[in-house]
Amino acid sequence: MKVAVIALGKMGLPVAAYYAHRGATVVGVDTDSAKIDQIRRGVSPIGREPGVDEHLSRLIEQEVLVASGSYEVIEDAEIVIVLVPLVTEKGVPNFTHLDSAVEEISVHVSEGATVIFETTVPVGITRNRYAPILRKVHPSVGVVFSPERVSSGRTWRDLDTYPKIVGGVDAASAEAARRFYSTYLPAEVKVVGSSEAAEMTKLAETTYRDINIAFANELARFSDEWDVDVLEVIDAANSQPYSHVHQPGVGVGGHCIPHYPYLLEASTSGSPLIRAARIVNEAMPQVVLGITKEHVGDLEGKDVVLLGAAYRPGVPEVTSSPVFALDTGLRTSGSRVWVDDPLFDDVALERFGLRPWHGEAPDAFILVTGHEIYQTFDWSRYHPAVVIDGRNSLDRHTVEAAGHRYVGLGR
Repeated sequence: MKVAVIALGKMGLPVAAYYAHRGATVVGVDTDSAKIDQIRRGVSPIGREPGVDEHLSRLIEQEVLVASGSYEVIEDAEIVIVLVPLVTEKGVPNFTHLDSAVEEISVHVSEGATVIFETTVPVGITRNRYAPILRKVHPSVGVVFSPERVSSGRTWRDLDTYPKIVGGVDAASAEAARRFYSTYLPAEVKVVGSSEAAEMTKLAETTYRDINIAFANELARFSDEWDVDVLEVIDAANSQPYSHVHQPGVGVGGHCIPHYPYLLEASTSGSPLIRAARIVNEAMPQVVLGITKEHVGDLEGKDVVLLGAAYRPGVPEVTSSPVFALDTGLRTSGSRVWVDDPLFDDVALERFGLRPWHGEAPDAFILVTGHEIYQTFDWSRYHPAVVIDGRNSLDRHTVEAAGHRYVGLGR
């Protein structure tokens, strides 16, 4: 089977390589010529990604994965998977790049092919915005929404494991997608009643996490009021099988959780609950700044080190990371701020507008990202400081034994 993948970024390239490794003939299309050149040389442009790292050069050499800047390569593809990112700006989706890609696909897609949108979109977009464009030349083109449910750094594992949700604009489209995924995925393929149901499924699972995290952040605040440990409370509560409380933290980052609740709200009648959760989670960097000021005093002239820039441990990506709000807030308060992250060198941190840390002894450390390396951090090298554990993942005893003051969120 010939499969086309549109956009070879952090999601698209691993997906393209996965299906090529599983036996499909895959063509990948991207408008970034520098990225195409790298891929053609067998070099991954997306950073560490198990599966891609081990197999990309072989797949390119064997020509079972071909990267191109032209949509002409999709003309005889049976399946076209769309993974063009949908950017949201202050909660409003910007369809410019996705619209452009769909117009190109409509010109080159073959009669009888199936176009599958894995890009997360508001409810109704697949049927109402894109199916008419794709079918204006070939009315028989199948149109499906099947959400990507993977995370950077573990895409192949997630494709193997998570059930694949499929929703077509009609039954024939859904069946074509089901056959494709069932051929190449070991995971269950779960067909839902429509493309709208599949779109809402993706937005529901992401928004659930946002609301749950907001509740955990509120529990942390309540725990401080009553001088109890929020981790103990959550662990005890989750011993009841119907309770699945998440963990509090300094902020929610990434491409998904901070953005997709807005897409759900934008395509429905709206939700005070969704909006309230976003307000709580977006405020967490300011909450942590308040905690820092409470324990350090006036932040004017204070030295602060932020441990971690990535939005998630082990993933070299800073999209919507709370490090930026913390850095800005501290500097606005008059602090000198440094940032450390084992996944980025000085050049990368400076490119993000952050000041790299070279071991200066601060008045306060704030853990932003729970990288594994910080679990073995040598706190004894620095004079006594306040350590704000923004992820509740550090060992309190180790920190305090080194002479520092440990402060967790809700503990």
